[in-house]
Amino acid sequence: MEDTYWDAAHEALSRERLEALQVDRLRETVRRAGRSPFYRERLKGLRPEDIRSLQDVSHLPFTTKQDLRDAYPYGFLCVDRDQLVRLHVSSGTTGQATAVFYTRHDLETWADLMARCLYMTGARPGDTFQNLTGYGLFTGGLGFHYGAERLGMLTIPSGAGNSKRQIQLMKDFQTTVLHIIPSYALRLMDVMQELGVDPKRDLSLRIAYLGAEPYSEEVRSRVEAFYGVKVFNSYGLSEMNGPGVAFECQAQNGMHIWEDAYLVEVVNPDTLEPVAEGQMGELVLTTLTRHGMPLLRYRTKDLTRILPGDCPCGRPHRRLDRIQGRSDDMFILKGVNIFPIQVEQVLMGIPEVGNNYRIVLDRQDNVDTMTVEVEVTDRIFVEDMRHLQRIRNRITKELKSELLVTPGVTLVEPHSLPKNEGKAVRLIDRRKM
Repeated sequence: MEDTYWDAAHEALSRERLEALQVDRLRETVRRAGRSPFYRERLKGLRPEDIRSLQDVSHLPFTTKQDLRDAYPYGFLCVDRDQLVRLHVSSGTTGQATAVFYTRHDLETWADLMARCLYMTGARPGDTFQNLTGYGLFTGGLGFHYGAERLGMLTIPSGAGNSKRQIQLMKDFQTTVLHIIPSYALRLMDVMQELGVDPKRDLSLRIAYLGAEPYSEEVRSRVEAFYGVKVFNSYGLSEMNGPGVAFECQAQNGMHIWEDAYLVEVVNPDTLEPVAEGQMGELVLTTLTRHGMPLLRYRTKDLTRILPGDCPCGRPHRRLDRIQGRSDDMFILKGVNIFPIQVEQVLMGIPEVGNNYRIVLDRQDNVDTMTVEVEVTDRIFVEDMRHLQRIRNRITKELKSELLVTPGVTLVEPHSLPKNEGKAVRLIDRRKM
């Protein structure tokens, strides 16, 4: 049991005891939330003792990103400011920034959840963990960092970028475990090929964690094949602490969401009514252990479903399917709803396609247009034009079959599309300009 679980007391609870714990913690969360200026107004007339079952969560108000923006900076704070030890702030690139506050208890709980996630995948004390994601206000870097140290791994806070140095660190310190953004994992593949580095021959990698942006199974397969690692999907968001909300176990059949820390709902994003288990909808989360800034029924905008059935690993915590995209990422072209990840699924399944692409939406003569710019491999780009035309025709045909609209397709040289150190910018919408 001890070798299977990091925290057997919570990971191996029976379903009955887990749900009883959730009710107790939901009641306490409502009590704490009522201390904040925001929820004090929203919870008028509802007392913690009114929470008698998990179904009573339906009596609580939803919370949105806009609510966090409107109440910035301290409207959700539930403790005195002298109890706070950290804050993370969103970039505010799409509106007013949002702030999330942490007490020491909140940081300790977060580190334990992350250690639980990493241990579940097979990471152990003695592993060397290299964290190739941004630190600072971005929660992904520090969340994984403190979880790795809590577990007992040698931790390299290498951050994002500087690819040659990243590779040298992997060599020098025999890195075995990576945390990396999917788009940067693909970019690093190109750098390794340029340098003549074969990860299977020259490095000691065995585990990689991908997250922070949606990615397809096709990308996972590419990363696993090139690096010779087992790739685990992770899910988190800063409003819920950061990473560590849900994670794949070694069975890799969905991400266990830690239900002792989060109450999960999946709702129809239009009606906000719950959907049946197994049906796609918007993920809604309530924190159950946070003291500084608990959130009730937070609408994540992320689209997923709860997978039915039990997991072979034996954990009772329910599993989320891979995130299919965000409801606000969807764009409409000629009356058709399209998610960027649908384009990625098609492109990454074609061997001649490289590791970078972008979708450009524009308007010409009052008609919306969509062009997919695709990098192809070095070998393909130097071949004759007829072969390039066949590849372009194949991409166009498969995209039309998946999207139900016919996009323009432009093949470009390897490494010619813009690159980002952080999350990849896959969609350029010029219709708004």
